[in-house]
Amino acid sequence: MNKFSISIILLLAAAFVCNAQELTDYVNPFIGTSNYGTTNPGPIAPRGMVNLTPFNAAGKQNKFDKDSQWFSTPYEHTNTFLTGFSHVNLSGVGCPDLGVLLLMPTTGNLETNHFKYGSTYKNENAEPGYYRVDIDKYNVITELTASKRVGISRYTFPKGKSNVLLNLGLGLTNESGAMVQIVSDTEIEGMRTVGSFCYNSPENAYPVYFVAKFSKPADEFGTWNTPKKYDGVEAQWMGYNGKTRIMNNNTKMIAGDSIGTFFTYNFKEKSTVEVKLGVSYVSIENARENLEKETMNKSFENVRIETKNKWNETLSRIKVEGGTEEDKTIFYSALYHTQIHPNTFNDINGDYQEIGTGKVANTDRTRYTVFSLWDTYRNTHQLLSLIFPKQQSDMIKTMLQMYDENGWLPKWELNSTETFTMVGDPAAVVIADTYLKGIKDFDVNKAYEAMLKSADQIENNPVRKELKEYLERGYITEKSTKSGAVSITQEFNIADFAIAQLANELGKEEDAKRFYKRSTTYRILFDKEFNLLRPRSKDGTWHEPFSPDTGANFVKNIAFIEGNSWQYTFMVTHDTPELIKLMGGKKGFVNQLEKVFSNKQFDMANEPDIGYPYLFNYIKGEEHRTQKHVSNLIKTHYKNNSNGIPGNDDTGTMSSWLVYSMMGIYPIIPGKPVYTITKPVFDKVTIELDTEYYKNNSITITKQGTGAIDKIELNGRKSDFFISHDELVNGNNLNIILK
Repeated sequence: MNKFSISIILLLAAAFVCNAQELTDYVNPFIGTSNYGTTNPGPIAPRGMVNLTPFNAAGKQNKFDKDSQWFSTPYEHTNTFLTGFSHVNLSGVGCPDLGVLLLMPTTGNLETNHFKYGSTYKNENAEPGYYRVDIDKYNVITELTASKRVGISRYTFPKGKSNVLLNLGLGLTNESGAMVQIVSDTEIEGMRTVGSFCYNSPENAYPVYFVAKFSKPADEFGTWNTPKKYDGVEAQWMGYNGKTRIMNNNTKMIAGDSIGTFFTYNFKEKSTVEVKLGVSYVSIENARENLEKETMNKSFENVRIETKNKWNETLSRIKVEGGTEEDKTIFYSALYHTQIHPNTFNDINGDYQEIGTGKVANTDRTRYTVFSLWDTYRNTHQLLSLIFPKQQSDMIKTMLQMYDENGWLPKWELNSTETFTMVGDPAAVVIADTYLKGIKDFDVNKAYEAMLKSADQIENNPVRKELKEYLERGYITEKSTKSGAVSITQEFNIADFAIAQLANELGKEEDAKRFYKRSTTYRILFDKEFNLLRPRSKDGTWHEPFSPDTGANFVKNIAFIEGNSWQYTFMVTHDTPELIKLMGGKKGFVNQLEKVFSNKQFDMANEPDIGYPYLFNYIKGEEHRTQKHVSNLIKTHYKNNSNGIPGNDDTGTMSSWLVYSMMGIYPIIPGKPVYTITKPVFDKVTIELDTEYYKNNSITITKQGTGAIDKIELNGRKSDFFISHDELVNGNNLNIILK
């Protein structure tokens, strides 16, 4: 072959690579940004600490902003009034926190009131690692990208006077306290207090530190402080008659509540300014180190490309063939959302703040945060164990670090604070499930000790506050809680089942028997009159009044947390064969379960009944109902638009359900490594495995035909509708043959 031929081949190959579809092209970051999905379109690196996001939560004309109160997300797609771009944010969470460190570009005379300097906007565009928008009032183009710990903003200003504001008074919740210091005409540093998740008490507040560097020196710079009013009386110590005080260039440091800085430029032509802002939860020095080591010698485009490449690498762990382009967009956008939380908490040098102690510690692996475990114990951590086992291992090690630091496993941890949001003992389920899937490179003896402490210590137990009554009666009553008595009983049952499975694996037979027995006490609450679970009173009689429907749509009641009896009764997947017996057998079970769907009691937007569609697989001959319901739920609740998630994504839980369901498998029993089968959306799914944990490089799930499932083959051998995790990862092909 001559050199000319070789050159032609190389050029053709390069052209093919350039034109090849990247998986990030299938991600739509706007999915879930309305309909209470609480995702946002701003750039973030996989598991990033920084999520640089447009902030449109402030403004009386905006949705949910009644009486100027914030809501639980910095961005809502239907809102129209932009007041800046925040750097630390939560994704898919139903309670507000963070949404701080807001940069905002403006032009003309300086204005520091966000209601006045805010603007409408247009031409939004987003992809993994990049966001762009035009700000109407100022004719400024804003572009955003992010590395793991640094957000980078690029503003293209028109000719004339232009400003970059850092507003430290804005945020999603009501913490107070900030400090900023102007280091030079190109650099600022400071901190902002956060930590009122779900409006927790002030003692949970903690600082987030930052350093910001500007690509051009400012012609003017300064600070502002807007005094608060208390009961209509202006704070006397400020003495500025309620007006914002603008400091001059000599005032380089300021502390307070509603404070900020401005950098002003006088451009003679259209010009661009880049701002790099690094964050840390440890110190200003660490924020500066994060900024310098991750981005100092890199341009905006360098970081954008690097982050996009990391997303392509992350998404490539699962490759799909067949299906429509819309199917692929919905699928990969969901996979993208599962890789946001839990996210990185340690600085680039390994420093992080301990939970409970506030001390600075150091780690040589990723320290994770944002453990929304009541949500994620059901499917998200199972997904990570399958496709990202190293991440999952480090998350378990993080939980054990937390146990060392404050004496308890996490329940709903956020930035090394324990919020104690929701109920149950979910960390036990996650740890047991992980170990039983073969991910064993953590101290299982310490983990087991921690699990037993939460499960057995009656006094001063913040994880299972209702444990005493649970052990005495087998169920919870109004004596121990004002809401969710049945739900808490079920959650304890699920955790106890997981502990029993791990105890059995570790050869602790007596513990295995004890906890398995504890895991079945929900049966005491089964009322044959309704064929549903029902709360009992302290004397053992049925609690009155009782309506199976009460509790839907977050109506508070004594029996259930965020649900009703229909939405909780079948949430005993560890004991489904016994529930079938309680309901009078297979026919009674199927009829009662089908009523959940036909009577519109199924709630796709919340976790308790999320596994219900798969329960028909327990009844031979009724598996077609699972396929019908799963397919319908995918079509009706997941869309390629801002409404495309059925309510809060709950740090990836709703997205994890979709990823599994579109692949055709689902981890039906938390704490037990088993999957059940449904009809895949795609013709072929290839899952890349981590050979550090699994012997195979990959497994494939293939679909043949178009009707209902006719038969299932695992490595060429006939299988039923349930396969173990070991069978799946040690095989090569799961073939689902349709009629």
